[in-house]
Amino acid sequence: MTSLAVMTSRKSLLRSPVAAASLLVMLALAGTALVRVTGSGMDKTPLAPITASYELRFEDGKDGSILIYEAKHNKLIDSAAPGTNNFLRGTLRGLARERKRIGVDSGPAFRLVAHTDGRLMLEDPSTGRYVDLGSFGNTNRETFVRLLAIANAAG
Repeated sequence: MTSLAVMTSRKSLLRSPVAAASLLVMLALAGTALVRVTGSGMDKTPLAPITASYELRFEDGKDGSILIYEAKHNKLIDSAAPGTNNFLRGTLRGLARERKRIGVDSGPAFRLVAHTDGRLMLEDPSTGRYVDLGSFGNTNRETFVRLLAIANAAG
């Protein structure tokens, strides 16, 4: 009988950590869902005032390049040669995926916005999505700082 009692107690010991871990995972998921649904506890820091904002359109060139237009005057201001500017391509791909998901074509312009606190954002007014470009490091951010300067010079 002693060996039966030892085996029973081992099974109990194995069940309680698994049950505790399962309960912990379920509580974490429930808490995350609650925050998502209610918005409670999420960072609601307001954005700093805007210092510059430009509407830009991006088109695929026949040779694999990306053509960049200042949308207000439909003026070609820059291009990205095929196989270059991977951060620009990846950022646009992510935003385009969201447009496709909700049935928006590539026609509407994106908005490149600089804020007084140095934050630089690429916004998609057609979907409400945006990318905080500073989140990916200065080298990647500089790609869009350059576009901001070109758009500013284009007027």
